Amino acid sequence: MNLKSERRGIHVDQSELLCKKGCGYYGNPAWQGFCSKCWREEYHKARQKQIQEDWELAERLQREEEEAYASSQSTQGAQSLTFSKFEEKKTNEKTRKVTTVKKFFTASSRTGAKKVAQEKIVKPGQLGRERNADNILRDLKEIFTPSWELASPTEVLAGKLKEIQEAKAPSPSINRQASIETDRVSKEFIEFLKTYQKPGQDIYKQCKLFLDTMNHKRDLSIEEQSECAQDFYQNVAEKLQTRWKVPPEKVEKAMDQIEKYIMTRQYKYVFCPETTDDEKKDLAVQKRIRALHWVTPQMLCVPVNEEIPEVSDMVVKAITDIIEMDSKRVPRDKLACITKCSKHIFNAIKITKNEPASADDFLPTLIYIVLKGNPPRLQSNIQYITRFCNPSRLMTGEDGYYFTNLCCAVAFIEKLDAQSLNLSQEDFDRFMTGQTSPKKQESDSFSPDVCLGVKQMYKNLDLLSQLNEKQERIVNEAKKLEKDLIDWTDGITKEVQDIVEKYPLEIKPKSQALAAIDSENVENDKLPPPLQPQVYAG
Repeated sequence: MNLKSERRGIHVDQSELLCKKGCGYYGNPAWQGFCSKCWREEYHKARQKQIQEDWELAERLQREEEEAYASSQSTQGAQSLTFSKFEEKKTNEKTRKVTTVKKFFTASSRTGAKKVAQEKIVKPGQLGRERNADNILRDLKEIFTPSWELASPTEVLAGKLKEIQEAKAPSPSINRQASIETDRVSKEFIEFLKTYQKPGQDIYKQCKLFLDTMNHKRDLSIEEQSECAQDFYQNVAEKLQTRWKVPPEKVEKAMDQIEKYIMTRQYKYVFCPETTDDEKKDLAVQKRIRALHWVTPQMLCVPVNEEIPEVSDMVVKAITDIIEMDSKRVPRDKLACITKCSKHIFNAIKITKNEPASADDFLPTLIYIVLKGNPPRLQSNIQYITRFCNPSRLMTGEDGYYFTNLCCAVAFIEKLDAQSLNLSQEDFDRFMTGQTSPKKQESDSFSPDVCLGVKQMYKNLDLLSQLNEKQERIVNEAKKLEKDLIDWTDGITKEVQDIVEKYPLEIKPKSQALAAIDSENVENDKLPPPLQPQVYAG
């Protein structure tokens, strides 16, 4: 989603919260921006395409196997086999395949298969091919048939006995606590269904069958289990509306109770399973939020004044609600915690601004609450709600709106950078590494009731922070100056060396003094004196 920054504020267009297919329901990042309905449609399209490809592959493999078998049989006894017998054998083989396919797609498929196996004498050479074909068709039937309708009661019972034998015994205290809550939910569910009379009995049978089948299908991936749960919700809701003619308001209440009854029992198996990377994502988000502990409300442009006692109480309640979400077992209860947290946020904004809060004010405040609370197993809770909540709650209503905003808040926190907070990259890196922290609020902004010692403490902290920043700035400038001096010295030295190499200095030896012209004449003393010029008067 496109998260924008405007004067240190976070803004998300409300249209971006909706399904990108344009159906009008709320989308979800976990569904690639689709709503639950559109995501299921896209998922089914991709799945049907994969199923078709698998079916064609199975048919091709079976044809190749038949050709190989026919080739081997023709090599061994083709001379003694007449054309009529070959046609009869081919017809019988084709009839057997059609019968096998029909048996797998009927309710008594496995019982009928056993009877046919007892009545029919199978040749040794055909046994391997029949087993291979049966395995392929069984896999295809599991793909086409909802898994909660696939297993027979006998298989469910056998699976449960096998699980009891293989399962490790959990802690007695955990068993007692889960058993107490399960019994309480069961009693409430039975009392609720009594008001529905005949439909209530059918609903209870369907729920028991679904739970038994899910217990038998522990080897399914979490996405497949989620698909089974969503199919079950949809089928029960359609039966309530079409077959039993239940009013819409009662349908919603019934679906809430069904979700509570089912997910209370399935919680320990489908919440943060080991086959997913939910726990890894939880640790990454917690580490990210701890690293962002320095983010202030002013950086996010949060319109909440925590100095007002009522606002401070609302903030504490919002943090408590978002943390309490992890203690709930039912997706609807987790959504209720998100809704209560969001309402406390809206009330805090309303008290601070003395006017109703807007959506642009809500999202930054929700991000601040998540950063301040650091809820445990945040990603696991979001994934659990996305996978196993009644889809109608996530697509419409205030629960869906608040949940979509929470997903946006988590996505923003994961991608938060310096530009999002209107900070320089240098300051952002220093804050993230813990070298320094943003400037605290001034003592003048405290309320009159705050003790003088607290004001002085914050004043001293601000002074120390300023001195630390100045010291770091001076050290950095000194290092820069030292580097510049070293670079200048190296540059001058290099230039001098270049000049010396280009114009080398040559020092010549000292020349001898010039001698007089007559210095070599030994008898110069005997010479007459030079003529002197004489002047005559005219």
